[in-house]
Amino acid sequence: MNPLKIAVIGGGSTYTPELVEGFLQGEVPVREIALMDIDARKLAIVGGLAQRMAECAGSRVAVTLATERAPVLEGADIVVTQFRVGGLAARVRDERIPLSFDLVGQETTGPGGFAKALRTIPVMLEINREMAARCPTAWLVNFTNPSGLITEALRLHGQGNYIGLCNYPLTLKMHVAAALDVDEARVTLAYFGLNHLSWTRVLIDGEDRTDRLIELMIATPEHRELSGYAFAPDRLRALGLIPSGYLRYYYDREKMVRDLQAAPRTRGEHVRDVEAELLQHYADPTLTEKPAGLQERGGAWYSTAAVRLVRDLFNASGDSHVLNVTNDRAIAFLPPEVVVETPAHVGDGKIESLPAVVDAAGTVAGYPVPREVVELILRVKEYELLAVEAAVSGSRSVAMQALRAHPLLDGRENVIPELFESLLTAHREYLPQFFAE
Repeated sequence: MNPLKIAVIGGGSTYTPELVEGFLQGEVPVREIALMDIDARKLAIVGGLAQRMAECAGSRVAVTLATERAPVLEGADIVVTQFRVGGLAARVRDERIPLSFDLVGQETTGPGGFAKALRTIPVMLEINREMAARCPTAWLVNFTNPSGLITEALRLHGQGNYIGLCNYPLTLKMHVAAALDVDEARVTLAYFGLNHLSWTRVLIDGEDRTDRLIELMIATPEHRELSGYAFAPDRLRALGLIPSGYLRYYYDREKMVRDLQAAPRTRGEHVRDVEAELLQHYADPTLTEKPAGLQERGGAWYSTAAVRLVRDLFNASGDSHVLNVTNDRAIAFLPPEVVVETPAHVGDGKIESLPAVVDAAGTVAGYPVPREVVELILRVKEYELLAVEAAVSGSRSVAMQALRAHPLLDGRENVIPELFESLLTAHREYLPQFFAE
């Protein structure tokens, strides 16, 4: 493999040192890490730390900085996208506005995730078009949320090579390995669903251990939140699956709204404060490694997921990864062309979803998938397709159809017009498609 040029759009993110550290470890040959961000101040601080990290490691990897996309994309082999249109101020609005309507306020799901998708999809498609001119064979590896929905937009309106990546599946796998006291390589996740809307059965050396793991999660305090949330024991047993922690917004919707409204600040406001502290640390010219405080920012196993994916993209044999990919035959009850989050084989420059994760009989690893799970996935996929159409067309009627389709707005259809107008007003500068004359 020839040394790669890694382009990072959103290189001023406080996550970047984690990513840079991963690529400096030598598992993937890299000649250049090109960081791009429209925020020159953050780019200088974060990029300066990244450059010191490379120098301290004795690496020959060049870390370059730019506030324009062109020099960063030119000749890139991998383009990592990790940007946030509107910054953390927009995230806080995505959280606060739905809460004012007694709805879940969260940045990747529900009305907040919808608003973020409307802002992000046009920018992502613009980057994708520029890649076609400057690095047509490069892979776009998208971390930007909502990752699955954005990958769906790329499928429908993009071109070239692209993939949606989330650190959650690998984080879950690591937690499972620790809970069952086994090496991570022995763990297989029979994982299916959509990004931040997923379930899995757990196998160790091919033997299903899901029921044992569920009982361990119920009985052992340190493992109650193994999947990201302490689901009710009856819920776990009835599902017979390990649900993503993000499903708390669906299974415990009213409690989540109350808890979020009662919290002194939103997650976005907390992250804003953490980021300010991190940037102060990063600006220290003597700092040459990522600080421990980066863990508070979230994103566990972020760099590991990225480095492993890139490694296997250029590996003849490759390995399997849980990714946002075209369904093909992975989940039988969904159309083959839509994007899902499921295991896929990565190798020799190709990505192929693994067939029959959920088979035609409606079973995953031999276990029947509950009908409620199937129906929830179908409904959210309907919402995603409408959300992409709204983001690209700027149609207000389609946007409100998307909100009506979302399960988190069930029973609250009467507030949708006012909610949508509030989101449009708050984010007007980032939503020109809805204000065209």
